[in-house]
Amino acid sequence: MKYMIKYFIDFVVLVLLYVFIFFKKWRTKGRDSLLVNTLMYAYLSLVLFFTMMPVITSIPFMLNHPYTPMNMVPFIDVSLGRGDFYRQVALNVIMTLPFGFLLPLTQDKKAKFGLTVFSCFLMSLGIELLQPFFDRSSDITDLITNVIGGVMGYGLYVIFKPIIFWILEHLKTR
Repeated sequence: MKYMIKYFIDFVVLVLLYVFIFFKKWRTKGRDSLLVNTLMYAYLSLVLFFTMMPVITSIPFMLNHPYTPMNMVPFIDVSLGRGDFYRQVALNVIMTLPFGFLLPLTQDKKAKFGLTVFSCFLMSLGIELLQPFFDRSSDITDLITNVIGGVMGYGLYVIFKPIIFWILEHLKTR
């Protein structure tokens, strides 16, 4: 129970940020924009949950352990047969599929492949560089597989773009 309170504090802060800052801004842009941006915010909150939380209660203790640099040997777990590497690779790809799909939708029809992939890379790099501060491991394989997931998500965006924009247009007219 004590450990769950740490997560609860982070979620309360995320909800307050959404309600008092982002919701007001996105609501003025229309229902379609509110929906897409809210989905992206919820997605990023879940990524934060799975990769770094609890954050706020961990801040005072971030420097109480040595910073372990990122493992820079790609797919070493696969080559050495350690752990559940196939599961980890699959989960890292799946984790960033929504980013590659949703980010172009937040860009008002001017989404570019390069911008989406670069943004996915920066998000993943930021997570991997910050994880050791929260006593978590950091790996170049995660960075590579996250970017692959972003690329695949962008591919799904391209495939479903006509349907998605049809749905969003109908939201505008309601």
